[in-house]
Amino acid sequence: MFRYIGLLSLAFTCLSFGQDCNYTLLGELSDFHDGTPIVSATIYIKETNRYITSDLDGKFKIENLCKGKLTLTISHIGCETKTVSFNISGDTFKAIALEHHIEQLNEVSVTGSKTNRESKTAQQAVIKAKEIEGFSSGSLANITETIAGVSALNTGNNIVKPIIHGLHSSRVITMQNGVRMQDQEWGLEHAPSVDVNALQEITLVKGASALMYSGDAIGGAIVLKPVKTYNKDSLFGRTIAVYDSNNRGYSISSSLFKSYEKGWYIGGQGSYRRFGDSKAPDYVLSNTGLDFKAFSFQTGYRSFEESFNVYYSYLDNEIGILSSAHIGGIDQFIESIESGQPATIRDFTYDIRDPRQRIRHHLAKVEYERRFSKLGKLTLQYDYQRNQRQEFDRRRGDFKGVPSIDLLLQTHGLQSRFLFDSNERVKIQAGLQSQYQDNFADPATGVFRLIPDFERLDMGAFILSEWKLDNDYLLEGAIRYDYNHIDAQKIYRDFRWEERGYDQDFADIIVDENIAPGQLLTNPVYDFHNISIAIGAKRTIGNHEIALNYSLSNRAPNPSELFSDGLHQSVARIEVGNLRLGKETANQLSATYTYQNSRINLSVEPYINRIDNYIFIAPTELGIRIIGQAGAFLEYEFLATDALLYGVDFNLDYSLSERLSFKNSTAFIIGEDLDNNEPLIDMPPINTRNTIQYQNKKWNNLSLGLTSDFFAMQNNFPNYNFQYTVPSTGEDVLVDVSTPPSSYHLLHFNSSIETKLFKKSTLEIGFNIQNVFNINYRNYLNRLRFFADEVGRNFQIQLKFNY
Repeated sequence: MFRYIGLLSLAFTCLSFGQDCNYTLLGELSDFHDGTPIVSATIYIKETNRYITSDLDGKFKIENLCKGKLTLTISHIGCETKTVSFNISGDTFKAIALEHHIEQLNEVSVTGSKTNRESKTAQQAVIKAKEIEGFSSGSLANITETIAGVSALNTGNNIVKPIIHGLHSSRVITMQNGVRMQDQEWGLEHAPSVDVNALQEITLVKGASALMYSGDAIGGAIVLKPVKTYNKDSLFGRTIAVYDSNNRGYSISSSLFKSYEKGWYIGGQGSYRRFGDSKAPDYVLSNTGLDFKAFSFQTGYRSFEESFNVYYSYLDNEIGILSSAHIGGIDQFIESIESGQPATIRDFTYDIRDPRQRIRHHLAKVEYERRFSKLGKLTLQYDYQRNQRQEFDRRRGDFKGVPSIDLLLQTHGLQSRFLFDSNERVKIQAGLQSQYQDNFADPATGVFRLIPDFERLDMGAFILSEWKLDNDYLLEGAIRYDYNHIDAQKIYRDFRWEERGYDQDFADIIVDENIAPGQLLTNPVYDFHNISIAIGAKRTIGNHEIALNYSLSNRAPNPSELFSDGLHQSVARIEVGNLRLGKETANQLSATYTYQNSRINLSVEPYINRIDNYIFIAPTELGIRIIGQAGAFLEYEFLATDALLYGVDFNLDYSLSERLSFKNSTAFIIGEDLDNNEPLIDMPPINTRNTIQYQNKKWNNLSLGLTSDFFAMQNNFPNYNFQYTVPSTGEDVLVDVSTPPSSYHLLHFNSSIETKLFKKSTLEIGFNIQNVFNINYRNYLNRLRFFADEVGRNFQIQLKFNY
């Protein structure tokens, strides 16, 4: 028996010695990004359990290999570790690419970092997750107005949208996770349909890089980035709960994400907010409640060479409109403006009555990325958005509870981009974009439609380039072409058609002269061809940086500006569009000076912007018009003029000591109507924000801060006041719709402390006070400032659980 076992062992030994193990593998390691050799990389050979390294040319040799499988694990500082397998059947040569720019896969952004900037030559502001979390129960505009040069356009206290250098609405685009938001942002009171709790970073982009998103971003682009996962096995999330005393509001947001080392990830986030009526210092602001629900979901796979992402978000937002903004007659309207307090004051309630608005927004996106060795990265994306906006007025009879405005806007987007980044000194990005929109205005409202049915097609192409001349000089340039096509089906009432003189200028667009008694159907069609360019240069001298930027931008008028016709409940006014509007052309020149050392971060940005055919909305000569049972309202119309906007933004961050810091942001802007030689309407006044912050990490990360906000009175404003004869008394009165409110100063307090609950979990408790001294004030940029004061003092408690 033992003899046979010995013979069998000998046979296997002979077979083993007889196997050919004289094969050689020659390998060459190079940077996937630009093809340069990877020197001194560590190569682990699994089958023999030994290590070798690559030489100065990135080459290595493995000898005496047997036929079969060979597994190598290759690592290098700054590179993504890579495991490869080969079947060896003879002498073999293999070229292996590693990515030596792994920070692009697992980047950790730092405020002020130059490596992650969207634009290298334009001033740019980045708001990180920590700051965003402080506004968990607020809006996107509440966050961005902490940046110098950014203000907020309010319709009451729950509808807020950003203004950048005096420009807003269609001139400021919002990019959420790579998708341009299409939520009828052309409306002045249409706040972005965004849940700030789903964001990890907010970036304000100006200059050449903004042309990657759109050619009509005359004011800039606000880029929103969701929570990012990393290529490691982890499970993390957070829950934030907030209580506000002023409106007895409560909100909760929770998120959970799972990521894997091999690149897969999945996660979701949800938010709920419920606010009752807000309170000014002296009275309740009746019907200003909010009911907000939102959630988002994302999944995908990410490696450096290939990745894909699937993203979906939903938002359902019901907002009450201040009751006193909707009154019954002209006498009451004038009395409301002159009385200094709301015409309607009721007891506090969570109920949201009419007038109100409800917005439901769906966003879905699929994105695929592929990197090509020694060339760059290709990105393909499809996105779909469905936005339904309903606005409810006080109605009776069969139409009680039926919306007065019911718009359904559906948008399909398709885009591709290629980034050529293999050359460290020259980077080029080119892209194609297309977008189709369909807007349906439901006739079942029984009300003359404010915005008509329309279809819109947008197509764009761009090229961006960045040239790094040396360590001190940098140039950027971009050019973009956009085509915009709008095809609308618009019904006009005979009196409006003739009142505007359209019977003389637009008789050729009439489709049916008697679609209904006193009404006619038209088919206005518009085609716009726009060229936009931007160039910038930056010089670095030690701690100093100087940058210059010039941009030419063109923007086609939006559907609201062209076709509005009727009562807009949210802003409590009648709006009249203008078929004669053409495209805006903006020429903007800006300079940026930056100084930075270990204690000081200072930036100053003066700018000047000449806009030909600048489109704005202002009160008409008619002044007041009565709309059936709805009441008396100011009538506004869209106009165009040549405009000049100029100003300066100032930012200072100063570390007084290791624990004490001071921040200042100041903005000044002047807007001039060149055609009429008067100021532009709705320009932000001079404002300055000063914050002093104390932080002690040794005391459970204790943070204490005081913020001072000062808004000067806007002394540069146009006069749209008018005389009106009150029907009931025959008295002539001056209706003052122009004079801005007085200046005001607000003080805010913030504090937080952090405690460790478990090994990887912390609880942060925050206590904040807004408007500490309960100041009475009115905001010039609030569309409802005629009817009530702003919100008074608010005590806020925030609990944040990180896990």
